[in-house]
Amino acid sequence: MTIYESDLPGVGKKFEVELEDDSRLVIVTHNTGKREVFLKPNADADGDKLFEVSDRLARKIGTILEGAYFQPVEAEAVETMLSDETYLEWYTVTASAEIAGQSLAEANIRDRTGVSIVAIQRGDELVSPPTPETVLETGDTVVVIGDSEDCARFEDLLGDGLEE
Repeated sequence: MTIYESDLPGVGKKFEVELEDDSRLVIVTHNTGKREVFLKPNADADGDKLFEVSDRLARKIGTILEGAYFQPVEAEAVETMLSDETYLEWYTVTASAEIAGQSLAEANIRDRTGVSIVAIQRGDELVSPPTPETVLETGDTVVVIGDSEDCARFEDLLGDGLEE
């Protein structure tokens, strides 16, 4: 997947997302915040306008698409890029994870891996921010922030029992 970005002087920015079937999703972000979304059957075709939304609604839709409200499948990791080098990722603590049953202080995760745990989803409860005394339990979904190497080191603490 390739994303093309171009300036639209006096209007805003245009992003073209190359889709698997060679069609393109075109998103025009106006300086006013308004978003227009078009679909082009190929790179050279004109686009058909699908819809237009306000800045506020576009941000809400973006967080829904990102999975911030609901993850449709259990995955070993859900990844959100905050910048070119910083990721926000979700991991599930399995019974075989080295850190299961340990407090954050005991697990010493930040010193060992470089990631910071910013939240823990435990059933219907959200622990944010967790304290050093917070114990990581099997089934917890932990939200970590770090670069890709730090996240890989954290994933090693979860062992081979990553849930898919």
